[in-house]
Amino acid sequence: MSQFTEFSRATIGDVAEMAGVSIATVSRVINKSGQVAESTALRVWNAVTELNYSPHAAARGLASRRTNNIGLILREINGEFFGPMLRGIEAGARENGYDLLIHCTHQMDSSLPLGSYALGEHNADGIIVFVDSLNESEIVRLHNMQFPIVLLHRSPPEGLNIPHVSFENKSGTRKLVDYLIENRGYRRIAFLPGPEGVEDSFWREMGYRESLKAHGIEYDPALVVNGGFDEYQGQVAVSQLLSRNIPVDAIFAGDDDTAIGALIALKDAGLRVPEDIALVGFDDIRLARYLTPPLTTVRAPIELAGREAVRQLISLIQLGHADALTLLPTELVIRRSCGAPE
Repeated sequence: MSQFTEFSRATIGDVAEMAGVSIATVSRVINKSGQVAESTALRVWNAVTELNYSPHAAARGLASRRTNNIGLILREINGEFFGPMLRGIEAGARENGYDLLIHCTHQMDSSLPLGSYALGEHNADGIIVFVDSLNESEIVRLHNMQFPIVLLHRSPPEGLNIPHVSFENKSGTRKLVDYLIENRGYRRIAFLPGPEGVEDSFWREMGYRESLKAHGIEYDPALVVNGGFDEYQGQVAVSQLLSRNIPVDAIFAGDDDTAIGALIALKDAGLRVPEDIALVGFDDIRLARYLTPPLTTVRAPIELAGREAVRQLISLIQLGHADALTLLPTELVIRRSCGAPE
């Protein structure tokens, strides 16, 4: 990826003309300084995007063109996974002399450009985008204006050279399911995937399917229930699974938060882990070793991924280039929840 080039020279008047509104209305929308109808605001932001207009181009026209801020865009902060991830990102930013700005898009209209958020190209030198927190068209726009972006646990849109950082999800899952089959003798292994469209979940499912196939076990869709990477949804998923009255030897929860919900559901049903049903997860969050029984899982370097995303982003900002893909290794962690001896 090349270094920054000058922003478009479009003016606020150009935006007003394209959107069919006054310059004052454009100013109110951009600066969030007054009430504007949602449909009008959307026309303004569409014009901003179409013209590649930077509202703060004058302020950014200083010699350094730097704010010394980096941004993190994510939908929400929810679950044990986010603690170490945020710790890694914050530490990486601080150690390199940058401040970290965080914006959650959970309640935002995903069709709006980044400039309509509290965080964007107007107040950060680059951003890290977590999973699906920013829509693809906006990622394309930012890339086309050569604004530094690093994707975390998400691949870039096809044909775009945008750095991204992730785990070895498929191989980690393959090792885990292989262990359950080869070392513990389980064959009826249920799977609780994460949200549809999340790449971590997709690759973990691929590892699950590959292991079954390699051991001559037919994939059974009745053993797959969405766990949502969420404790409550994991609890609901296991309750649904148990209601089907089909044989289950073990449950592979797509992440450890889901595994905690699964454990609650199994205990509520009067089932013992691992004596009646084994349970495993993915991530090795802080609580995993303290559960009863301690959770067998795949250790993912969550904090390191955050630091690495920052390292790649700063390389983009300062040098104009970064690694296309950083794939961090995972490690199998065997504990008693799978039936292994203490």
